[in-house]
Amino acid sequence: MMSVSPAVTPEPVNLSYSPDPVGPAGRIGLITLATDFNSEDDLRGILPADVRLFTTRIENANPVTVDNLRAMANDLPRAARTLLPGYGVDVAIFGCTSGTAVTGSDKIAALINQGMPGVRVTNPLLAGELALKAVGAQKIAIVTPYVADVTRSVADGFINKGFTTTRVMGFGLDNDFDMTALPPDAILKAALNADTPDADAVFISCTAIRSAEIVAEAEQKLGKPVITSNQALIWHALHLMKYTKPVTGFGTLFDHAPQPLK
Repeated sequence: MMSVSPAVTPEPVNLSYSPDPVGPAGRIGLITLATDFNSEDDLRGILPADVRLFTTRIENANPVTVDNLRAMANDLPRAARTLLPGYGVDVAIFGCTSGTAVTGSDKIAALINQGMPGVRVTNPLLAGELALKAVGAQKIAIVTPYVADVTRSVADGFINKGFTTTRVMGFGLDNDFDMTALPPDAILKAALNADTPDADAVFISCTAIRSAEIVAEAEQKLGKPVITSNQALIWHALHLMKYTKPVTGFGTLFDHAPQPLK
């Protein structure tokens, strides 16, 4: 026969304490893909300890094709509304370089602002453009994990902003799992292969690949700036928040401030 416990009367915790601030230097909201395996880890690895990252996810589908990337933009306003509702974030970032390239940077920002009116917004294409200009690059080599037409859309996004591409290379992958499974050493070797003597910098595209950890080594071997999607996102988001403490270990980009867009 089952025994019945007497009614429990909870006691109050009678302690004096001061609440710890959550993200004392600021909060960044990430809208990433439902199939993303990497960007949260990559971004948190770069972020200073006093800035917090909060994530929501957008509906998307593999394979990573131009049509599928374009279709997922419709879910951005809903996803944006789920980023700390009632509290908000200081900056919202969209974690998809190729999705931004096929939809357009301005449209991405407008869709996010439908869900979070007034919030400052960045994305890998905008942040990448600003980062490349900040390090003085005009001629760039590009490495992506994507299939050819998606790679081409990213290259076109930079060409349309006035950059010249000296070489564009892609791994030919069409899903996020395989992109995140790319070993960092393979990404490093691809960056070295993509470089050309006349390139001012190398851009490594995609938030799904583990490229931030190889930036410093790539710059040392190449003797020129290396910009990656996640590195540029954090750099730009911190500047939008007016964060002034140094960030080290992720390339020379963090020694520069964004230049105004013309």
